[in-house]
Amino acid sequence: MLVKICGIQTDQAAEAAVTAGADFIGFVFADSKRRVNPKVAAEIGTHLPPTIKKVGVFVNETKETMEQIAEEVNLDYIQLHGDEPASLARELSYPIIKAFSVGDGNVEEMKDYPCDYYLLDSPVGRYRGGNGKSFDWNLIKDLAFKPNNFLLAGGLTSENVSQAIQEANPLGVDVSSGVETLGKKDSEKIMKFIMNAKRKEAIK
Repeated sequence: MLVKICGIQTDQAAEAAVTAGADFIGFVFADSKRRVNPKVAAEIGTHLPPTIKKVGVFVNETKETMEQIAEEVNLDYIQLHGDEPASLARELSYPIIKAFSVGDGNVEEMKDYPCDYYLLDSPVGRYRGGNGKSFDWNLIKDLAFKPNNFLLAGGLTSENVSQAIQEANPLGVDVSSGVETLGKKDSEKIMKFIMNAKRKEAIK
């Protein structure tokens, strides 16, 4: 089970994610309380092992800005979390994670979208993310197009991630606010979340 810890802003949070066994860490470069300066993200990235994939989260940003930041931070993936058309994704020279809101009637758009991973999020979370809102995971079963390479997001915590995996059967899970205390990443919550997500009995 792949795990992405998003909204990383400090070395301490990144180290906690690495120690706990995260596969991806996410840096938010969009308007958000978790936004991080590219220079800070680049510095954090120098302390990460090469096995940890660095993801940059953008919302309706220009190709030029995304490519510039991706190069500066040495990103492995660009995550598109807004209204970005498929044509823009095709122009980017980095692997893509594309966020879609479940229940938005965007199945046709999903089918033709060029991305390495789909990020299936709650209906209220497509543009903002990290708002702690979950949704009925059974809705994924009813999608006319259900990708097999999707990460599940939206209101996940250490308490519900095992159930979410059982019901949605994702390739991985993505969390931000669910591993925070008072708006800051909590090392113990990160450890518990990843442990529960990667438990063999949590995998269908």
